Amino acid sequence: MRSNPMNTKAPAERVLKDIRRATRRHFSAEDKIRIVLDGLRTDSRFDVT
Repeated sequence: MRSNPMNTKAPAERVLKDIRRATRRHFSAEDKIRIVLDGLRTDSRFDVT
């Protein structure tokens, strides 16, 4: 079977994507909850009803 040219990526793009994936920040569960609560808190400040 032929590979679809739209799905093939240049090797440089693939390497960059792998580097970004490997160096992505990893948040703990507590940090994730804190981020969400901070976002909800700032959203409520701008809630005008």
